[in-house]
Amino acid sequence: MDEREFGRSGQHASVVGLGTWQLGADWGDVDDKEALTVLEAAAESGVTFFDTADVYGDGRSEQTVAAFLSGRPDLHVLVATKMGRRAEQIPENYVLDNFRAWNDRSRRNLGVDRIDLVQLHCPPTPVYSTDEVFDALDTLVEEERIAHYGVSVETCAEALTAIARPGVASVQIILNPFRLKPLHEVLPAARAAGVGIIARVPLASGLLSGKYTADTVFPENDHRAYNRHGEAFDQGETFSGVDYATGVEAAVEFAALAPEGYTPAQLALRWIIQQPGVTTVIPGARSPEQARANAAAARLPELSEQTLAAVRDLYDRRIKEQVEGRW
Repeated sequence: MDEREFGRSGQHASVVGLGTWQLGADWGDVDDKEALTVLEAAAESGVTFFDTADVYGDGRSEQTVAAFLSGRPDLHVLVATKMGRRAEQIPENYVLDNFRAWNDRSRRNLGVDRIDLVQLHCPPTPVYSTDEVFDALDTLVEEERIAHYGVSVETCAEALTAIARPGVASVQIILNPFRLKPLHEVLPAARAAGVGIIARVPLASGLLSGKYTADTVFPENDHRAYNRHGEAFDQGETFSGVDYATGVEAAVEFAALAPEGYTPAQLALRWIIQQPGVTTVIPGARSPEQARANAAAARLPELSEQTLAAVRDLYDRRIKEQVEGRW
């Protein structure tokens, strides 16, 4: 699989990575054996970038990634984790002492002395404008606790503030055919600054897979059941902030745009891969088959200008009004 460089850091990642939120929590139940088979399928398909977080299953996801990699010393996988969401979400918690404590826990979970990439996990907006926060992150690099750092953001405005920071190696942001706003300013600014872009929620929490209907029932412990209106965390993390009924209808139209040989999910992933400035896209997977199908999107032919225009038209007609003003 092709790899792309996180410009400032010199690190590389496969164009399709693996998001591991679902291997920890909030997506229904996945047992440890299933989780390991997903990681194995992704790695065997050429995936060299795993994205996790200390809050996914309260460390379970990090531990699962570590357990897999400890048995595969032949693999070179860039592992990115996140920190900050296990604490009360106030700017005052984003200080060096807490960073060290959070980092110690993640390093234990991952079984490493130095973490490849640590990202602030969608912190309160004022954090992005606080010099002391980034001084503290620089200290973690100097202490060789982390190799590089980045941020995971909710809004385009937060992304642009972070990109202006000279030490930020990457910005993780929601980007998919139902969330086009980052294309306007964020991706061009990241390219100019040499900042990597990690595209998350690429299938709009599964909407763009075309598998769900108005009658689909999600488990109670699945955020697609309990966070549709932002009850637990930012609403944009669930179905990209799109009203479920609208999303299901628009997803039917989207699926009809898939060229021969593409699944709807692969169309969404291929669309993201083609956006200038994207370093890697991190779909999740709950089965080895899903992991392999996601990775296969990297090897599909480029989408035509006609298909790209049709995706834009669908967004403008059905989705833009709901999401563009908020994120």
